[in-house]
Amino acid sequence: MASALQRASAIMASGTMVSRILGFVKTALLGIAIGQLSRSADAFANGNILPNTLYMLLAGGMLNAILVPQIVKSVQHADGGKAYLNKVLTLVSVALFAVTALAMLGAPWILQWLTPGWPESQRVLAIAFAYWCIPQIMFYGWYTVLGEALNAKNVFGPFTWAPAIANVVAIAGIVVYIVLFGTSNNPPIENWTPLSIGILGGSATLGIAAQALILIVPWRKAGLSFRPDFKWRGVGLKQTGKTAFWALLTATLMTIGGLVATPIMNMASGAGPATAALQNIWLVFMLPHSVIAVSLVTAYFTRLSELGQTGNMPEFREAYVSAAKQVTMLMLFAATLMFMAAPFVTRVLWPTGTDEGIEAMALVMRVYSIGLASYSLMFTTQRAFFALSDARTPFLFITAQLIALIGGLLIAVNFVEAAHIGVTYAAIWTASTIGQSLLALWMLRRRLGRIGGRGLLAGVVRYVLAAIPTLIVGMLLYGLATSWAPDYGIVLAVVFALAISLVMALVYLAMLALLRVPEVQGIVRRVVRR
Repeated sequence: MASALQRASAIMASGTMVSRILGFVKTALLGIAIGQLSRSADAFANGNILPNTLYMLLAGGMLNAILVPQIVKSVQHADGGKAYLNKVLTLVSVALFAVTALAMLGAPWILQWLTPGWPESQRVLAIAFAYWCIPQIMFYGWYTVLGEALNAKNVFGPFTWAPAIANVVAIAGIVVYIVLFGTSNNPPIENWTPLSIGILGGSATLGIAAQALILIVPWRKAGLSFRPDFKWRGVGLKQTGKTAFWALLTATLMTIGGLVATPIMNMASGAGPATAALQNIWLVFMLPHSVIAVSLVTAYFTRLSELGQTGNMPEFREAYVSAAKQVTMLMLFAATLMFMAAPFVTRVLWPTGTDEGIEAMALVMRVYSIGLASYSLMFTTQRAFFALSDARTPFLFITAQLIALIGGLLIAVNFVEAAHIGVTYAAIWTASTIGQSLLALWMLRRRLGRIGGRGLLAGVVRYVLAAIPTLIVGMLLYGLATSWAPDYGIVLAVVFALAISLVMALVYLAMLALLRVPEVQGIVRRVVRR
């Protein structure tokens, strides 16, 4: 079982890593083309915000909560779950079409709400991008459904490798834009044409379409097929409906939260890190989470779903604690790397940026990094509830986090200058996420009676004790490197980041071994064997 999980995690991590590296290339090229802190960059980010937001809701829980546990359960049916899958996919496709149509119709009013204080020309540009990007909603939804069905069948690779195709297509579109229209850190709004808007927005949507449709090939190889079925009764959709109700409430609440938070972030447009910069920093933040936490937990999730559906709680607790420990140990180290390397990373993301702009983005990234391990631990706990077909409890702790985040933002915006809104948002998000992860753990303990909390806490304390000297060493080396080459460019930024990260990895590994952490002993044994 352990080796199967490791293989599945490795397949997903490698696919995620490739797609994320391509995502870095895409983000850097986009920064070269239209800047990171420009009004044009924020217009493109807001035009693309609806499909991105809905995708995060779908992948972050709504369909995940519905599909995987129920597909695992439906495999016991005489037809291997095919009838169930056809009915659910038909229902989801109808819902996606309706949401896409409503978003297209409501785009002008939605952008009006999201962009208070913007010049009308910038808002019109954002609306134009939105019309090109909103069709991504359909393809994001299909990608999520097809991919999660493959995961439930223990076919993990295609779901994590498909985004690489989307990035390749988007990169090609940005290159075409640069060839035709050149580069600028702050392109004037009036210089945009239907052709330039169509190339950027259209290539982004074409990439997401390719990402979804490519999954048809492994679907067929896995013995799955799809025939539209509008008879939504008789194959166990009642339980799905109960789970979907809470997942839908969660999605609605998060959407409302986004509708409140985004206008506040957009107030910084043209003054400091705003929507575009925060989205790109979030991509960096999500890299270790996606490569490590999501890959590991997704591999555990099918097993947790099987145990949850059969009521095997002792093994369920053991599997959850194992996943939580591994995720926390690795993500604390990733957080130290992100904190150290933030200025190097933002230099790569924005090669033509000013020192002041790069430092502002790096500060936001460092504040985000403080909450990285808590975010991944919360994600692990959330998936444990989903494996128990419980979407109600995640709704409660997500609600608590959103209330804290939005309340903090509404208070802080009255005292913070526009240039500092981005870092303020990151700080409030980090604090609320740490609280959310603790609340989620407490709720899981109430649900299961016990979860091995003492062992988990002892492990986390050891990981923190190992991370502190690791970060100190990393920051000392960062200071030496930047003192030696204060005007470093992209090449030196990459070299410095990799070299210091290697030293930090050795320090962290040595500290874990010194503290006799059982998890690291297994890692060392596997490395020595190979």
